Amino acid sequence: MPLSASKLHVGDTYEEVVVDDLTRTQLVMYAGASGDYNPLHTDEIYTTEVAGYPTVFAHGMLTMGLTGKMLTNYVGDGRLTKFGVRFTNQVWPGDTLTATAMVKEINETKGTLLMDLDVKTLNQKGETVVSGYATAKIDP
Repeated sequence: MPLSASKLHVGDTYEEVVVDDLTRTQLVMYAGASGDYNPLHTDEIYTTEVAGYPTVFAHGMLTMGLTGKMLTNYVGDGRLTKFGVRFTNQVWPGDTLTATAMVKEINETKGTLLMDLDVKTLNQKGETVVSGYATAKIDP
């Protein structure tokens, strides 16, 4: 059901767990789907012995995609007009991520009702891994 401006208020939030216990298999599957085979995301030996990280970690765009899943679940398909993020912390295997959208503003532009959202995704420790913004079309 499309979101309606008459039922939305600045400060309203929507929250969703977008991944529970991220697996290495999911990282490899994303590498295959995206074509991004950077060994930091799939090769444990390279990541620990050459690059010096404790283990492999998620692609930033995987984290953005999971956050985008929350947004489309909230606003509906075909309603996003803008979506951008900043990656603030790495996402590791075993992490559980919760994404939140908060209504920042409701406005009308060229006859179209829009809502601006602040977007944030946190890991299970409460650390922000993604922060960003989105704009979506809404009904009257």
